[in-house]
Order: sequence, then C-alpha cells, then structure tokens
Amino acid sequence: MIDKLEFFITLARHQHFGRAAEEAGVTQPTLSAAIKQLEEQLGVSLVQRGSRFQGLTPEGERVLDWARRIVGDARTMREEMRAARRGLSGHLRISAIPTALAMVARLTTPFRERHPHVTFSILSRTSVEVLADLDHLEADAGLTYVDNEPLGRVTTLPLYSERYQLITAFNTMFADRDSVSWAEVATLPLCLMTPEMQNRRIINKHLTEAGVEPSATMESNSTIALLSHVLTGKWASVMPFDLALLGLSSTLRAIPITEPDVSHRIGLVVPKREPHTPLVAALLQEARLLAAELPII
Repeated sequence: MIDKLEFFITLARHQHFGRAAEEAGVTQPTLSAAIKQLEEQLGVSLVQRGSRFQGLTPEGERVLDWARRIVGDARTMREEMRAARRGLSGHLRISAIPTALAMVARLTTPFRERHPHVTFSILSRTSVEVLADLDHLEADAGLTYVDNEPLGRVTTLPLYSERYQLITAFNTMFADRDSVSWAEVATLPLCLMTPEMQNRRIINKHLTEAGVEPSATMESNSTIALLSHVLTGKWASVMPFDLALLGLSSTLRAIPITEPDVSHRIGLVVPKREPHTPLVAALLQEARLLAAELPII
C-alpha cells in the first residue's frame, strides 16, 4: 500500500496523471491502476474523474492527509534502519527563503564534516513555499521567518535575528551616514524583493509605520539581481546584514536602518513528526549548536 500512497501523493501534487506517472517513473496506465486499487482497498473514490484530472473528492483530501503521514513515517523507518546498518548517509533537501540563503552554509558545512556521506539540495523559496514543501514531503527542512506569520504544524528552532541595512554605492545619498531612518530609505530609488516574499511584506510594513508609501522601482526574487542593480550606483536596496555581507565590495556600503531599529527571527522548521528521520534529527542537533553561537535579539 505504501507504493500506492506515494503514487497518490504525486498525483495530488501534479494534478495530472501523465506528469505524475513521469515523476513516479511508471506508465500512466500503471499509475491509474494503482490509484484504482487504492480506492478499492479503502472503499471510497479518491479522484474526480473525467476526460482529465478534475481534483480530489472530499474523501481523497482526507486520505491525502493520512497518506503524507504514513509515507513520512515509512521513510523515517527506512532511514533509521539504513543509519543503523551503515551510519548516517542520504540526501537532505532544504528549502530556504532568499534572505536566509547566506546562512545555510553555516549549517551544512559543519554537518557534512560530521557526516561526510550526506549530500544536500538547497532551494530558494518564498516562506509560503517553504511550508508547502514540508507539507508535501518535498523538503526535509526549511529556513524561514518564525515570528511574523502563522507557521502551522511544524517544529521550530529559532536561529538568529534578521536586521536590516540600506545597501547603497559610495558617493550616493546617505552613503556617508552611520545610520538612516526608514523614512529616509523611502526617498531613494529602491530595488526590493517581489511582493510574494515575506521579506518584502516586512519592509513594506516598516515603511508604512514610518508614514511613507512603500514603493520599488525594480522588483526581483533574486538577491543577485538586486545587488547587481545597486552596484550601478543608480539604485539602493534593503537587505539583512548577513546577506548584505556576501554582496559587499569596495564600491558598496551597508548602513543600519534605525528609527526604529527592528529585527525578525529566522529559524529552522521541520515537519512536526516524532520520531524525526535520522537526517532531520542530526540537522536539528547541528542547528542547536549554531543557535548557541548566534545572538537572537
């Protein structure tokens, strides 16, 4: 039944029999037959059928919740037995908000030194996508904001506080300042993250609280694109301090934004499931060590 449940999860994710079969590595008739057998075993219809996929039935939605739990537990069991036989090995999938990407190496590097047979995938995601990846079993862990918007059913480990800097070129307005206000930031031509990013919603909130209308002359979901525009000397941006350090050069300055000086917590989030897989349990332990080194204000 586990294989059939995995097929069902894949179908629910793609909402298309052909694409789901392709990901699962089987033919479409094989996948369709597996879903039909699952329906017969459970005694309910799971999929609204027509000439194409039309969604899940109410019973299918409920079975999907159970399928994710059962498949997640089965994967945990397999990984635990593999770790017992061979030591910790496998692949960790981490979804991270763009502003936390600069910090991921501080987790993965010491982790790999302790567990050299583990490999990683790190994907840039919005905060909503991070939670969806965990829920859909497409990621093992996430790095996201933990104090600003609802997180749902996850285990959370705060790591550090994100503080904001004005990133601007030398010889531009405010470049000689030790700090700037949010109201002053709003007077500059800003390139900022796109609106679906929680970082952008946070920046908009602080600009609004400063009594100015949030606006951007360029938007991107890539921090590289933002920094490349700032390097021209014609734009400015707002970034967390740690991320800004990656892009700083002799031609850029990072100036603390005060009035008010604000911060938001970033943390590791993993599915709320006990026991965790050996890989996730080890990652949580590594995160605890990192959290002890980083100030959370």
